[in-house]
Amino acid sequence: MESRVFFFGGGRSEVASPDKAFLGGKGANLCKMAGLGVPVPPGVVIPTTVCNEYSSLKKLPEGLMDEVKTKLQDVNRETGRTFGSGDKPLLVSVRSGAPISMPGMMDTILNLGLNEETKRGIALETGNDRFVEDSHRRFIQMFGNVVMGIKHELFEEILEEHKEKAGAAVDTELDASALRELIVEYRQLVKKETGEDFPDDPWVQLERAIEAVFSSWNNERAIYYRRMHAIPDALGTAVNVQSMVFGNMGDDSGTGVAFTRNPSTGERKFYGEYLMNAQGEDVVAGIRTPQPIAQLENDQPDAYKQLIDIQQKLEGHFQDMQDIEFTIQEGKLYILQTRNGKRTGFAALKIACDMVDEGVLQTAQAIHRVDPESVPSLLAQIFDPGEKSHAVAQGRVAGKGLNAGPGAASGLVVFSSQKAHEYRAAGKKSILVRTETSPEDISGMEAAEGILTSRGGMTSHAAVVARGMNKPCIVGCSSLRVDEKAGKMTLTTEDSKNVELQEGD
Repeated sequence: MESRVFFFGGGRSEVASPDKAFLGGKGANLCKMAGLGVPVPPGVVIPTTVCNEYSSLKKLPEGLMDEVKTKLQDVNRETGRTFGSGDKPLLVSVRSGAPISMPGMMDTILNLGLNEETKRGIALETGNDRFVEDSHRRFIQMFGNVVMGIKHELFEEILEEHKEKAGAAVDTELDASALRELIVEYRQLVKKETGEDFPDDPWVQLERAIEAVFSSWNNERAIYYRRMHAIPDALGTAVNVQSMVFGNMGDDSGTGVAFTRNPSTGERKFYGEYLMNAQGEDVVAGIRTPQPIAQLENDQPDAYKQLIDIQQKLEGHFQDMQDIEFTIQEGKLYILQTRNGKRTGFAALKIACDMVDEGVLQTAQAIHRVDPESVPSLLAQIFDPGEKSHAVAQGRVAGKGLNAGPGAASGLVVFSSQKAHEYRAAGKKSILVRTETSPEDISGMEAAEGILTSRGGMTSHAAVVARGMNKPCIVGCSSLRVDEKAGKMTLTTEDSKNVELQEGD
């Protein structure tokens, strides 16, 4: 029988010519980066063909988990750790990877393999109880949501209650003791919502996570995204099981997303954002508004210099603007993924022209890089510069954020995807206003004229998806407060006045 699981890491890959159709975009590029000597955490890829088997059988194919166990021994050897052991335990991430990039549409689980035994092993090894408890609460929350179907908001409500009780403004201010209490309540929530205990066997966790990621190929938002971008259903997704590296180990650790060029303007300038003492989902989910990538040179100068060298190498190899996800663990840099970056129509045109001038592309290649459907965005409406200056001078600016998508838009305020669809069906234009968007908002983002969020940065989910749609989007508007239950939003102006709008205004 042909192999269905492939190892990458340590400067090598088991696949000589990694192919996106077979290994998915993420898996193929991880294999390529490993071969280029880029510091990639070791792992294994389960190809897209297995996804199609799963869809037919409604279960994982016979013998697949035996192959996964065998190949994970290579990861154990490469990392010097052991999956499922209490002594130097290996933790893994389980992530999707379609042949065509679908940002945030399918599922991811981080920190898999944690239980009380493996927690003790990591705590003894690191001496960092807070990091261990933080990783565990994140794992229960992600696994509980993705695999066990518990609403994300239920976990967030418990987290907010504990932050309020501890007087913590952000998650990082919760100490190990508070996080342990949080984990107890998370476990109680899982039991209450599902009738079963949270699984503590790492191999059971892994099997259920792989199944959930394959299943997410056919979740509602993934299907909607495929329809929107004419992506065939038959492609399937690969699954990547990769050794964890941790951006939440303390102030010398962090995580970020960066682009080799500006995805909004196309300018040839390294561009991105990061958060210290955080994990990757914190950046893309927009839960905390991150720092601009240039600041990393001050926080982690060695890692920043290495990142600059790697981004140049990756753009040179792939001959296109790259969207790079990275983690710094105790000062050491790791690259978690690279892919051709989503960009506005304007940026696509500029990047294509610049790459011809730079001798990277031939003219015919550059023409194919510009999607004809993005050309109308070059003529997108913008604010009249004179009127904008006049509004600023008169103090009529209600709020400021980061310009993540092209053009300008106006419409009635809505706080949900459902309302955005209702308004469009009634011939009304809307602006989707959220604290932060999540992948579940994809249909509302498509139905609305524009998107406004109070949190998140230029690499958050809202920003990346809006750019791919060539849709006006403002993120990180810190003066915005959204009360979805009450159906209202409040903007605090620079002169401390409150501007309140109801849904439908």
